[in-house]
Amino acid sequence: MEGVGHLEVRWAQGFTKQRVEFIDKDTVCYVSGNFIVFHNTETKVSSVLQGPGRGIGAMAANGHRRILALSEHKLKPSIYVYDYPQLVLKNELKGTAQLDYTSLAISDSGPYLACYASFPDHTITVWNWENAERICSHPQSGKDVVSLVFNPMNWLQICALGSTSVTVWNIEKSDSFHIMQESVIDLPGSDGSLVDKEVIPSHTVNGRLTYMGPQMPVSAISGLTGDHADDFVPQDCTRARVTPTALCWTASSQLYVGCKEGFLLLVDPGSPSASVLFNPTATANSAVDAIPELRNGCFESLVLHRDGLIVAGKGRIYTYKPTQLDKVVKVLDVLNGNFVAGASLYADNDSVCVSVRDSGELQLWSTDGSCISSLDIQAKVTSVACCPVAQYAAVGTASGHVLFIDMVRKEQPRLVHKVHLYDRPVDQLLFDQGGNYLLTGASDAHVYLLDPKPSKGFSVIGYTAVAGSILQLSTQYIRDSNQVKVLALCSGQNDKVHEGSLVTVLTLPVKDLTGSVCIDQWGRVSNDILQGSTYTVTPALQSCVLGMNEFFAYCHQRKTLQKFILPQDKGPLSSHREVQLRPVQEVKGHPLGPVTLVLSPHLSWLASGGRDGLLRVWESTSLELCAEVQCHSRRLGGIRRVSFSTDSQTLLTAGCGDGSLVCTKLRIKAAGVCEGDRATQSSQSAFHTLESDVKAENSVLSQLEPLFTSHSTQTQHEQAHDRPASVDVTDQETSDPTWLKRQQQAPLVTVCFFVCFFCSYITAPQVAKAEVMQYSPIKEDLRKNIKVLRDTVKELMRENEELPDVERLELQEFNLDVEEQRRMEAQGDQEVTQVRNEIKLENLAKHYLHDLLKRECWDSMKVKGKAVKAFHSEDEVKNYPMRERTQKERDELFRVQSIRKTEMADSTRQREEATEKKSSVLVSGKEDEEQREEEEGQEVENAALSGSLSAHLGCSNPYLYHQFNLHFREQKINQITLLQEVIYQVKTAFNGEFEAVYKRKHQEISRVMDKNRRIREIMADLNLQGVLWEPGLADSEQPHRMLTAADSEITVERYLTPEQREKEELRKAEEQRRLADMADNIRETALGGMMGGVLEVKKEDILKMDIPEPQFILNKPDIQWNEEEKKIAKEYEKKTKELIEEKEKYRKILESEMKKLQGSIKDATQGFDETLRKLFERKVKSEMVICQEELKIANLVYSILIEEEINNRETELGLKLEKKTACKNETGEELEKHKHDVEMFRESYDNVVAEDKLMDKGFRKEFFDLPGHVVDHLYKLYKRRPRLQKRSPQTVDNNSSSSNNPYKDGPVCGWSAAEELGQTLKGMRDLDGAENMPEGLDSSIWEKFCLLRTAKVQCEHQVKMKALTLVEMQAFLQKRIDDDDGAKQQIKMLTDELNGLREEKIRFLLDIMVHLVMKQGQVEVEAPATGDIITDYSDTVLQHRSVVEDLNGKVRTLGEQKIASMVRCKDFRKGIIQQEWDHQRMRMHIEDLNTKAKDIQMLRLDEELQEYLTETDHHNRMSKQVSTLEKRIALQEQTHLKNVEHHKKTIKQLRRQAALKAEKNDILDQQLAEVQVTVAERQHIYQAIAMEDKQAVNTEARYQDIVQRKRLVEITTAQAEELALLRAEVERLRMRSFPTLDNLKHD
Repeated sequence: MEGVGHLEVRWAQGFTKQRVEFIDKDTVCYVSGNFIVFHNTETKVSSVLQGPGRGIGAMAANGHRRILALSEHKLKPSIYVYDYPQLVLKNELKGTAQLDYTSLAISDSGPYLACYASFPDHTITVWNWENAERICSHPQSGKDVVSLVFNPMNWLQICALGSTSVTVWNIEKSDSFHIMQESVIDLPGSDGSLVDKEVIPSHTVNGRLTYMGPQMPVSAISGLTGDHADDFVPQDCTRARVTPTALCWTASSQLYVGCKEGFLLLVDPGSPSASVLFNPTATANSAVDAIPELRNGCFESLVLHRDGLIVAGKGRIYTYKPTQLDKVVKVLDVLNGNFVAGASLYADNDSVCVSVRDSGELQLWSTDGSCISSLDIQAKVTSVACCPVAQYAAVGTASGHVLFIDMVRKEQPRLVHKVHLYDRPVDQLLFDQGGNYLLTGASDAHVYLLDPKPSKGFSVIGYTAVAGSILQLSTQYIRDSNQVKVLALCSGQNDKVHEGSLVTVLTLPVKDLTGSVCIDQWGRVSNDILQGSTYTVTPALQSCVLGMNEFFAYCHQRKTLQKFILPQDKGPLSSHREVQLRPVQEVKGHPLGPVTLVLSPHLSWLASGGRDGLLRVWESTSLELCAEVQCHSRRLGGIRRVSFSTDSQTLLTAGCGDGSLVCTKLRIKAAGVCEGDRATQSSQSAFHTLESDVKAENSVLSQLEPLFTSHSTQTQHEQAHDRPASVDVTDQETSDPTWLKRQQQAPLVTVCFFVCFFCSYITAPQVAKAEVMQYSPIKEDLRKNIKVLRDTVKELMRENEELPDVERLELQEFNLDVEEQRRMEAQGDQEVTQVRNEIKLENLAKHYLHDLLKRECWDSMKVKGKAVKAFHSEDEVKNYPMRERTQKERDELFRVQSIRKTEMADSTRQREEATEKKSSVLVSGKEDEEQREEEEGQEVENAALSGSLSAHLGCSNPYLYHQFNLHFREQKINQITLLQEVIYQVKTAFNGEFEAVYKRKHQEISRVMDKNRRIREIMADLNLQGVLWEPGLADSEQPHRMLTAADSEITVERYLTPEQREKEELRKAEEQRRLADMADNIRETALGGMMGGVLEVKKEDILKMDIPEPQFILNKPDIQWNEEEKKIAKEYEKKTKELIEEKEKYRKILESEMKKLQGSIKDATQGFDETLRKLFERKVKSEMVICQEELKIANLVYSILIEEEINNRETELGLKLEKKTACKNETGEELEKHKHDVEMFRESYDNVVAEDKLMDKGFRKEFFDLPGHVVDHLYKLYKRRPRLQKRSPQTVDNNSSSSNNPYKDGPVCGWSAAEELGQTLKGMRDLDGAENMPEGLDSSIWEKFCLLRTAKVQCEHQVKMKALTLVEMQAFLQKRIDDDDGAKQQIKMLTDELNGLREEKIRFLLDIMVHLVMKQGQVEVEAPATGDIITDYSDTVLQHRSVVEDLNGKVRTLGEQKIASMVRCKDFRKGIIQQEWDHQRMRMHIEDLNTKAKDIQMLRLDEELQEYLTETDHHNRMSKQVSTLEKRIALQEQTHLKNVEHHKKTIKQLRRQAALKAEKNDILDQQLAEVQVTVAERQHIYQAIAMEDKQAVNTEARYQDIVQRKRLVEITTAQAEELALLRAEVERLRMRSFPTLDNLKHD
């Protein structure tokens, strides 16, 4: 069968990777699966190139050189370079990559190729692909490089794009030696702002004390040294940066970088710095407002164009102009997503195939691979199948829906129907070969049967259940017996995921299955109709396909393809037991699974596709391999689905993760022509058989209304520019119940009716409301019938209860559905068990947590935390919870104390030796007294300098170090241990006092309870009502209560196990028995009834005593008493009076006792509160001492940490210095080597230059025998050179157009050295022609001349090349010299920094932190203005107290002297001020007198004043004035009334005018609205017409505004000057007419 044919790839669709490259000016290439697709954008013709291995890794193409490079997916992969369009392998580059190449790049300006090898190499390598020579490489160049891009203007620059970084690599060359230098770009933060770097502090000694010690970098604080120290950034200081996704070079050698967050950056590699060009988070951004998708980031690919930047991402393409920052234009939306499956459209004779993507994109493809149309379903798709009897496709979704897509008009696919079958994804969906049934399968073990014919409304026939979760379905239509066989592969209980060991074969008759005989009331297919068997297979299978009385399967455990024969047994599905099947034939299959199997329509070929990406075709009878091809990448998941065409000669494969759809053709050779003809005849026969049904069903299908109105349909031409038509089916998926749930909710008598109703409801949702109104009466009748049936059953149950026991039925007899009841009870029991188990697990977890917390926080505590509260206040004092000291802590304390004992003994011995030396010197008594005073002062000073008040509490430790002696790390650690011991002693001492108070409170409570008990008895005797104060302990005083839960705290009913319930019943029975026995005790009952349960009367019962009244007093009146009775009555009265007096006396005694008890309770509790207050004061002092000691410990720990940081920094600087020194030594050796190379090359260059000069000088000697003028003419020809045309690296042929190339204006590169020499020699051959030979010159001489000139040209070219190389080597050498100088400078800086750090370390160890306990007033540091506590005393000075006291005495003396002097000055100044005041008063009096005299002289006498002076009768004058004023007032009142009347008339007139104006305004408002509409329309028309002239109009208007403003400014200036003149003239005139009087002078 090997010679039958082979598989040939016809076309491939989809993008495996998002990179698309131009291979020439009209052709693009991209990766699709395991193929490179070449698509001509002009002719729309596509071709494919199969990858060299089992997968394509990275790919790069160069349109200027027509070169394609790709890598393969395998261990130690190679890079293959092809020439286009011949697709000839130019070279195979074998690098050092171990696993994979992630990126390739080809240079435009030379035969250079860059590649990046991923883990574990992480190496960037630059190749010369023409001769497969490795130019240079750089290992460990980054672990996340995803793209490499050459600079089109300079091939010595390569940009490496990583997932989190952008790095520019500069290649430096010296002759044939190349090195790579990196420059990392600092990217901004995720919000577009710049990220500040850590500034490493310098360690220059400045002599200033610092409280926090020397400042250290973060790496030293973290304890890091070595290579990771410089790059370390703490987690809390880390700022998220933008994520670069795409880049491209500019013509100025800058970079555009697109980011995932939507930022567009401009990077200058020389800085290196990045600036933000486009910020999607900006508040005022019109582009973002117009296109909201830009906020989510769309920069997945960048291409520079002359007119702007082309941006692609998220299935969309935009154009962006950097000069217009707010203008972004959407150009195109494209499709994306992985293909789920593909299938041929069986009911079509044009060989059209259908594919769906996981995102919901449905597409129709022609035979040449062009897209006819598409439809966006907008739902997640899981499966697809095409109907044989109509031109439509059924699509299964993840929500459990099956969608029916009409494809009668291929350019306009429509969604015409949908049905909800599952509440999970539809995994299997297929038609039988005859188009009789549509079968669906999912993981719930239900197989649904649907009628696939549109004329039947795609109705759901019913369902059946299989043995397990359905993994695969397969069918075969047997025309002879008119049956459809269905094979279902199901998973068993012990099977792995995606494997099944149960095979169920069902047999369906091809007939009408509607009716109660075939379908039960719940929609399940009857077992009498559905025949089948279930078989088991070992080991489990992954996939299978049904043939004729056989099936083929793939076993992943054995990696084999198996063939099974089905037994010939028939019967109901549930009547057969499982049968074990064995494979009859087995061959080696795919190495990677799972594998998809499909059988050709004529049953002769079996196709298999696995996760290894291989597509294989087998002969079904012998399982021999016919052909195979690598369709998809093994690394990206291989093949997901395979399908045959109707003629069995075309296969369609969908990739699992590469996003590609591949169409392959089985090319039949001469040996297999018969088999190919049989396949063609089989397809034609099936087509002719179903042709009439197809036409009829297509006519019905085309008349169906679409469920949703989609966008305008798309043609093939429009598809390239617009999005496809789309329908949204996600709105009703969540609320729509499944078909089975609807069947279960419908009444039994109307199952068939409601099936039709729901089908019609789903078929036409737009008329759902009308149907509800139509069938509402029927629904109401059904509800009434069900209610009548319910009432009848209840009545029968009531009658049954009244019947005798013999005739009475059990309640279960009235159950209409026993099986459903049992199922519900079993389900309920299962849920109860599940909930109970969950509660048990939750309780177990809580118990474990309780035990853990109790063990860690309660049982392990030596002193458990508790509190004591006051009786009459809210005061509370808590003790110190303390753990038991571990043995390690005790050993450490003993070790430290032993060390201190030794140190103290040695110090004492040294002090005694010094004392003995001083004892020989005589000391006077005065000196002894001074020494004693100094010792006493020293004791006081030591108490202040100890830094703590622990000695006042009696908890001092004699082994503590002095604060001024803590210089070494070991001393500080020992001091911390001793301070912890002091804290332990303080807490222990306080806890002892706390326990005494705690016990006292218990005693007080006990006493109070006893006294309250007595008070309660007294109150009972006195018949007093009241509530006594009952002291108790709170939860904080009894913390063990928190560990137990009282019954009163549990609000829910307690659940009892059967054993606990039995014990509770026994306890209740025992209690009832005890009460019954007590009731039968007659003696105790009588005693309690007669004498209160006691045999004698106590004194306390005197208040209860009562003298019985004689009987005759009650029965007889007083006058009928006899003497004896009167005597008895007198005795009764006497006894009664005495008893009352005794009761009153006893009552007073009880009241006084009660008051005394209450007073004692109050005094005792108040005394306890006072004790608790003192304990609280002791707690405050203890807290103060503990805080002081803890502050010491904190400072000591901080000092130790600072010392460790300094050591870490010192180690880090030492390592850096060693590394820099070693690097300097290596670079020094390399520098000497490069210097030697340059000198050697310079010598070679000088030799070549000397040789060239000798050739020039020796020219005349070669022709010494010729005349001079001939030699001169030959010398001119000797210097003549042909002209060469320069070309740019972008120019490839004369037909290529560079009008849109943004790099065409860049620097022009000449020919390469070999090409330039060849072109020069070619031009010299033209100059060597006979036509250029001088006249009269011998030909032999001309030939000799031509040879000499050619040699001269070659020598000149060699000199030129040598000169360029020498300049290049000198520049390289100078760069190395600069690097060497920089290394020397860095070494010097590191040495200085290390020395400075060591000095700071010594200074820090000597300047220790001490704690001083000082009284209030001894701290004379000014507090900050904010009022905060002073924590930094670095600028303060510590002085002895005697110095301050002496200074204060001097200040006090000088102050008294100053006060006395100030008093004398004050008295003298007081006299001066008094005299000045008198002088001022007299001067003011003189001025006052002068003013009065002046007023008298200047007084003018008017007529009124003269009349007043001449008139003697002032009363008559006043009366005349009053009468005159009265007349004037009367006249004004009359005038006022007239004015009022006039104004009233005016107001009335104005109101009438206002009414008229209002009416006119209403009319004008109506006209204004119409005019505004007209104006708006004209304005829109004007804007539409004058849009192009808007800029010119705006310019002219702006110019007119400027001219007008200038004219107004001039007018304003002139008017201002005129106003100034007028003001001056007015002022002059005013001064002329103003009356003035001469001041009078008085002597």
